Amino acid sequence: MATVATNLKRGQCINYKGETGIVLGLEHRTPGKGNALIMATIRSFQTGKTKDIRFASSDKVEVVHSERQKLEFSYSDQVGYHFMDTTTYDTITLQKEFIGDNVLLLIDGLEVEVLQVDGKPVAIELPSNIELEVTESAPGVKGDTATAATKEATLETGLRVQVPLFVGPGDKIKVSSEDRKYVGRA
Repeated sequence: MATVATNLKRGQCINYKGETGIVLGLEHRTPGKGNALIMATIRSFQTGKTKDIRFASSDKVEVVHSERQKLEFSYSDQVGYHFMDTTTYDTITLQKEFIGDNVLLLIDGLEVEVLQVDGKPVAIELPSNIELEVTESAPGVKGDTATAATKEATLETGLRVQVPLFVGPGDKIKVSSEDRKYVGRA
């Protein structure tokens, strides 16, 4: 289904020059002379890379039918990572290559959204913040609180993040799924 570039929305999937991708951001620009432009930031499903594409306001863009499915992470084994649809109780298995670095953020019961194009999973979206437990961290040194001093901590999934000195083993913290940095205590 084709649409005019001015009707594009964030989160839509499009096909552009043989590549399918998701629209991450849009910016409408109106230069002093000439027609309006649409700058779209698109992440390709084939390469995983993000690029900016400029459309004239009258350009036709092919919108690809996509569906979002909420799934709950159950467990992983040598076959892959198993997710359950909480409405039908069907299990979907995704490979480690598909999940990528997000494996370090998956914990039992975590609800994720899987984007599907033509019934095939193309992207996985995690919640913006994920609560994880600290399993290892060095003790904080007294007197280091005048600056924003941090130390490395290992979380239950094996992820290593920089945390404030007061965070210790057994503490639950929030980690951003975007940049994998400490957000705060849970």
